[in-house]
Amino acid sequence: MSDPLLQTGLEIFSGSLVGFTLGLIGGGGSILAVPLMVYLVGVSNPHVAIGTSALAVAINALVGLAQHARAHTVKWRCAAIFASCGVLGAFVGASLGKAVDGKKLLLCFAILMIGVGILMLRGRRNEGCPGASCNRDNAAKVAGYGAGTGLLSGFFGIGGGFLIVPGLIASTGMPILNAVGTSLVAVSAFGFSTAASYMASGYVDWSLAGLFILGGAIGSLVGTRVARSMAQSKGALTIFFACVIFCVATYMIWQCLFGR
Repeated sequence: MSDPLLQTGLEIFSGSLVGFTLGLIGGGGSILAVPLMVYLVGVSNPHVAIGTSALAVAINALVGLAQHARAHTVKWRCAAIFASCGVLGAFVGASLGKAVDGKKLLLCFAILMIGVGILMLRGRRNEGCPGASCNRDNAAKVAGYGAGTGLLSGFFGIGGGFLIVPGLIASTGMPILNAVGTSLVAVSAFGFSTAASYMASGYVDWSLAGLFILGGAIGSLVGTRVARSMAQSKGALTIFFACVIFCVATYMIWQCLFGR
């Protein structure tokens, strides 16, 4: 196999992992996409990896959203409030993130991931309320979580799903499967907002984005089906999500501190 073919295969394979994770847990797309682009695919500029992954994750999130919508696991009102309040925060966060050294940005990203993983594990036994929704009592809380998540999403160049899912659960009490489906609306919105900002600065590799999207579309279809199966086992989705976060964060910290 020639080097160009191997490179193309790695890019499609990486995209499929990202899409699978998005479909399965509604987040983690950029948690995987950024380090995969930097450490496996070989993108030398972290800002290009962040901008390109934001675009790919946003489009792959739409594929996963279509699957969850057909399964009726999306709470559209909550999604609209969360996403609309988060888009502005994503634009602000992206502007701030581009001013920070790329290596430091990745290190901060990894530390944040570990914190979120711990919080997810602490709440793994909470099954949520299937009838939970957004109403007058919790709309402000949902909006606040949306704005804060959007800011962090743009700053770190992530779709934000790994923050949105626990945010939706905390603000509404919905089950994780509904939070996964609902989060994909905001993941897509945040991703496009972040990508637009990085695109304007020339930080998007279009050919790489295309291959990630191709692989991601396939992975997303598979991940959504697995999510519905895992949702029957108490805490399984949450534990899997947290384990992914810890593994990737540990590797990123090691690379930032001791890598080339």
